[in-house]
Amino acid sequence: MKKGAYVHIPFCNQICHYCDFNKVLIKNQPVDDYLEALQAEGETRLNKTVEYMDTLYIGGGTPTSLSAGQLQTLFSNLKRAGLSWDEGSEVTVEVNPDGIDDDRLYTLKNNGVNRISIGVQTFDPELLETLGRTHSVGDVSRTVARARELGFDNISIDLMFALPGQTINQWHTTIEEAVALEPDHISAYGLKIEAKTQFYNWLQAGKLTPLSEDEEADMYDVLLSKLERYGYEQYEISNFATKGKESAHNLIYWRNQPYLGLGAGAHGYQNSERYGNILPIPHYLKSVQKGELPERTRQPVSFNEQMEEEMFLGLRLKEGVHVHRFKEKFGTSFYDVYGQVHAELVEDGLLDEEDGRLRLTEKGKYLGNNVFASFLFDS
Repeated sequence: MKKGAYVHIPFCNQICHYCDFNKVLIKNQPVDDYLEALQAEGETRLNKTVEYMDTLYIGGGTPTSLSAGQLQTLFSNLKRAGLSWDEGSEVTVEVNPDGIDDDRLYTLKNNGVNRISIGVQTFDPELLETLGRTHSVGDVSRTVARARELGFDNISIDLMFALPGQTINQWHTTIEEAVALEPDHISAYGLKIEAKTQFYNWLQAGKLTPLSEDEEADMYDVLLSKLERYGYEQYEISNFATKGKESAHNLIYWRNQPYLGLGAGAHGYQNSERYGNILPIPHYLKSVQKGELPERTRQPVSFNEQMEEEMFLGLRLKEGVHVHRFKEKFGTSFYDVYGQVHAELVEDGLLDEEDGRLRLTEKGKYLGNNVFASFLFDS
């Protein structure tokens, strides 16, 4: 079983209108103290031992809002904390197209980063402004080209659809411009308007009109057909890759495997328990400096909950859920637990089974949340 770690960098140069992740504007923030705290938290969680990481994912926020020097400190501190990685590890850093320069790229490369995930969202200038993004369309192509020149051979692009005011033609164009850059991986998510975001405030004030579910479904259909035509394989509901370039780190999540989470607001899954760290940076720092684990929540995952998660995470993947693995993992037959649910979903055309694998049908992909809910036990 692979080991992975997620490290949260909660700093940004600009707060986007749709983002509900734990983040703050970087100006006047205690960045150096935070980087020290990441080391201290890592030492505590790893009990001052060294653990090899098959995957390391540094997200945010905006990790590249840190200077090149601060990025170097980040990697040095993670190693001091006991995290170990090498050329066989997948090491990903999230990058903004207008917040990355050669100094930062060199620093990433020199510390073993071999995958960058670029937050593009759209190639339409007006929609970029609507989202509160600060980069230009040209910044994206320049970032991809420079990263390629410096030897990064695993580049992912993040896209969003069902944006306020977005047309189907704009979405066609965005996909085509993304593919023209020949990224190795594309993630594409329909917009969800979350509380505590500017979009939510505008929605409540009647200043924003979301697209309908039918319009979102049409855009998802366009996504599937166009990316397949361009040679990208859908390996998860919202993720597409060229051969061998699937996100190894995210596969840990979807295969319901343990992972370490470090940083303010980070989540982890260890020893059949899920934990969530304290969100406010000052409270996170205070907890770590006192020698405590900076946790806001810790919850054992019951046997039934583990089976639920196995189903609704695994069914997001094209590979689906392996019936024999289910029995190996839980010591009981999938059909003894979910036989009736399985029969109903197959009859409704939402679930398919072949060679001991359960997968969503094309219809099931559009109604994924309904399928996932079917596997929840009555509480």
